[in-house]
Amino acid sequence: MKVRNDITTREDIELLVNHFYACVQSDALLSPQFSHVDWPKHLPIMYNFWSSMILGEQSYQGNPFQKHINLAIGSEHFGQWLRLFVNTVDENFQGERAEEIKTRAQHIAQLFQHKMGLH
Repeated sequence: MKVRNDITTREDIELLVNHFYACVQSDALLSPQFSHVDWPKHLPIMYNFWSSMILGEQSYQGNPFQKHINLAIGSEHFGQWLRLFVNTVDENFQGERAEEIKTRAQHIAQLFQHKMGLH
């Protein structure tokens, strides 16, 4: 059985982000919505985003909602995004920060859907 530790370092964040977006890229529902993404450029931004959120790095600057507002996505996309994210966290980590990152992802999905008028 794989030992799962909590999220404690930027390397942990990078592992999580890399595994998660590999799942997104191979997901039948989500991959078409993100086919335009320049992954080598996007992934370091996501490392900064989650490292800032969970580790307090303050390395992220930007407006994530603005990047998503014009995508042709609905509630089903947010639901699948969240399922993949939670599964990726649960497969690789356990602990207080692992729970926190899942909660924050859920809040982000809810906020984006609310701002986009999705229910």
